[in-house]
Amino acid sequence: MLLLTAAIWGLAFVPQRLATAYVPPLAFNGLRFALGALSLIPLILWQNRQWQWPPRQALIGGELAGLMIFFAAFFQQIGLISTTAGKAGFITGLYVIFVPMLGILWGSRTRLTIWGGAVLALCGLYLLSVTEIFTIDPGDLWVLIGAVFWALQIIVLEHFSQRTNALQLAFTQFSTCSILSLSASIFFEEVHLAGIMGGGLLPILYSGFISVGIAYTLQVFAQRDAHPAYAAVFLSMEGVFAAISGWLILGEVLTPRGLWGCGLILTGLILAQLTPNRLTKTPVDMTSIP
Repeated sequence: MLLLTAAIWGLAFVPQRLATAYVPPLAFNGLRFALGALSLIPLILWQNRQWQWPPRQALIGGELAGLMIFFAAFFQQIGLISTTAGKAGFITGLYVIFVPMLGILWGSRTRLTIWGGAVLALCGLYLLSVTEIFTIDPGDLWVLIGAVFWALQIIVLEHFSQRTNALQLAFTQFSTCSILSLSASIFFEEVHLAGIMGGGLLPILYSGFISVGIAYTLQVFAQRDAHPAYAAVFLSMEGVFAAISGWLILGEVLTPRGLWGCGLILTGLILAQLTPNRLTKTPVDMTSIP
C-alpha cells in the first residue's frame, strides 16, 4: 500500500503539469483540495458514525498546516509550468531532508547521517537543476521553495497529530488550503470555466480524489503496521514514479547528468531516514503530504 501511495503521488505530477495549460495555479489547488476534503467526509462518518465538528486542537493544527500547504502547493504548481514532472518529484522529496534541518530551530538534534544525506541530496540537486553556466531553472527554484513549506507542514502535523483525530486534522488542513487558494484566485487570477471543464477537469479529479483522497487513505491504513522510518523510505520513491510517468506519458527525458542527480537525491533521502535514532525511537512523521 505504501508503494502504491508513492506511485499515485508520483504520477500526480503529470496531471498537475498538464493542468498548468488550462487552469491557473491557485484555482487548480483550490478545486483539488476541496475535492480532497470532500473525499474524507465518508471516512470520518464511517469512523465516528456521525458527523462531528473538528475539536479546537484539530482546527488550530489543521488551519496552520493548511496555510503551509497553501504556499507549498502554490509554489509547486508555479514551478511545474516550466520544469518537468520528474525533476519536480525529486526536488519535492527534499522535504525529508528539510524537516530535521528545520527542527534545529526548535532545539532538535540532527545526526551526522542526516547531514550526510543532505550533502548527497544537495550534490544531486546541483546536477539535476544547475546548468554548466551556474544558473538554475526558475521552475526548479519554485518547486524547491515549495519543498521547504511541505517540510513546515509536516512539522506542524507532527506537533498536533498526537493531540487530535488524524482524519479531522486532514479534513481541516485540506479545507483551509482550498479556501485560501480559491479566495486568492478570485483576486489574482483570470479563470475560464472552459479551461476547467475542458483540459483541466481530469487533472483536477485525479489530483483531488485519487492523489489526496485515496492515497491518503492508503497511507493511513498502511502505517498501522509499518514503522514510520521505513514508510518514509517507501514514500521517497515518489520521485522515481514521477520521473517514470513523465517519461512514459509526457515524453520527458532526463540527461545522464540529470539521472546522476536523481540518484544522488534518492540516496540522500534514504540515508537521512535509515539512522539508528529513527529505527529505535518514534520519528517525526514525514509521510503526511497529499
